[in-house]
Amino acid sequence: MQTDVFCNTRNNATATSGVGSFLPRVSDAAIAMQAPLAIADMADLFGVTHRTLHFYEEKGLIFPQRLGAMRVYGSDDIRRMEVICACREIGISLVAIQELMQQLGEASSQEEADMLFRTALETRKRELTADMSTIHRQVQQIRLLANGPTRHPAHSPETLPVLIDIERQCLLLMTDGLKGAELAKALGLSSDELLDLEDRLIKKLGVANRYQAAAKAHILGILPS
Repeated sequence: MQTDVFCNTRNNATATSGVGSFLPRVSDAAIAMQAPLAIADMADLFGVTHRTLHFYEEKGLIFPQRLGAMRVYGSDDIRRMEVICACREIGISLVAIQELMQQLGEASSQEEADMLFRTALETRKRELTADMSTIHRQVQQIRLLANGPTRHPAHSPETLPVLIDIERQCLLLMTDGLKGAELAKALGLSSDELLDLEDRLIKKLGVANRYQAAAKAHILGILPS
């Protein structure tokens, strides 16, 4: 009798949740064949706590059925949980996951669902790339600041690189966040001329890139603070 109830729960899971059947292919689809699962088995399957499953249920991300006082998770819940865990592992926010799952629920084909998931992954990839770039610049600046005393403005002027007006102006605009075409326009230069100017500054200041060049110029006192 209990097995029959479990089967009925599995068959009705998608219909009662109001969720579409198209979800991205995250892993082997056979994992969903383990349904229906009790909460303990669901938690073990994904390595999460019961509290986490309750939280996702409260946020409308999974829709377990009830067998008396017990929660029962169908194949749709398992597949949705796969997507949720994959998103959380790469740092996608809960709000973004909620938006993605809503879009997936409205998908009209498997191809559309896969496309929505790929778009979410690309968005997160761009976020991580931007974060990495920011972290790299900050680490480089920390290194320059940490070594600052050996290149303090108190050193004799002969030890400091000499900058012409256009170079000094370029560094100042860089510190204001200008770059690329915007920076070239502000300086009245072509793209090639700007690249030559940036290369010259990098060599003069003995750094690896233009961000370090602006930071080092400030540390040396070449630019106003």
